[in-house]
Amino acid sequence: PSAGDYRLRATSVAVDRGDAALSLDVDGVTIRGAGMDKSILTFKNQTSGSEGILVTADDFTIEDLAVEDTVGDSIKVEGSTNVAFRRVRVEWTNGPDPENGAYGLYPVQCTNVVIDGSVAIGASDAGIYVGQSHNIIVKNSRAEYNVAGIEIENSIGADVFDNVARNNTGGLLVFSLPGLQVPNGANIRVYNNVSENNNTKNFAPEGNIVGEVPTGTGFMLLSNSLIEIFDNTFKDNDSANFIIASYVIFNSKITEESPKYYPYPETISVHGNSFVGGGQNPDKENINVLGIMAELRVQTFPDIVWDGNKNPAHGGVLPDAARICVRDNGDADMVSLEAEGLDFGTLIDDIKAFDCTHPRLDAVTIPGE
Repeated sequence: PSAGDYRLRATSVAVDRGDAALSLDVDGVTIRGAGMDKSILTFKNQTSGSEGILVTADDFTIEDLAVEDTVGDSIKVEGSTNVAFRRVRVEWTNGPDPENGAYGLYPVQCTNVVIDGSVAIGASDAGIYVGQSHNIIVKNSRAEYNVAGIEIENSIGADVFDNVARNNTGGLLVFSLPGLQVPNGANIRVYNNVSENNNTKNFAPEGNIVGEVPTGTGFMLLSNSLIEIFDNTFKDNDSANFIIASYVIFNSKITEESPKYYPYPETISVHGNSFVGGGQNPDKENINVLGIMAELRVQTFPDIVWDGNKNPAHGGVLPDAARICVRDNGDADMVSLEAEGLDFGTLIDDIKAFDCTHPRLDAVTIPGE
């Protein structure tokens, strides 16, 4: 279509999109339905395409509708500026299944991204995913029965708040992976979210990196810096409510292979969060991720687990500006495995060793939001 506001006027339950994907490459288009439970595009009969809807245009808004049962990703927006998903539901209605599409809401290599009041269910990778992007707000949304509920990956400047991640494998993820266009993620705030009961068995297809996320993870931070996590509730996540890790646990030579990539999490602030339950039934099948079970030799995990990997240039001790700071989280407990790659050293299990502060990060600003 040309630029403009397009409404799905019918309020019938479902419109069968047939066997093909939809695509849009015209700037300035808004697609608006009558509600995520009223205007539904179903792709159950799809046989071609890598996603249900593919958008490669700027100034794009999609709102008040649902996309169901795509053969691949649900709604992918690539290389766009000014992108908004408002009250959009994406779902695979057969429940958790490795045959489901990988991503639900999927903006990648975008600038100024807003995801508000949306729902993602059943993705075999991430339900709500923003990757290699700048200036991001994810708020008021819900992710359930995905492998990763809400994931920010290799992105700069994100605020993730007032969301619920429930019944996923991992609730909230902040990742940086090697070999991508944006080499490292940073400046991300995660606050006022609830991440609970994320105990759905990992159903990612074999070989997918999220297949290494332990079933029962409330929050996992992998190889990001300048991250602030505060005022969240992490509850009853069976493996661990909170994990901090370095990519060197997957590849100890990654800095040699990807010199622009920085795999060590630094300048991390974890404060004011509530930890309830959790760690009571660790996922022993994913022991390779952190080597936690072999090292701790305990039946339950502490609330916060850090693999302890540090840049060797620091000489084994992070400088003050790069420390992992954990304070004012109620009666939460913590352990650092003090690893060098997958060689674990003397455990540090005194949370007071991480009592420090960093300057607060600035809020993300998006024009018109």
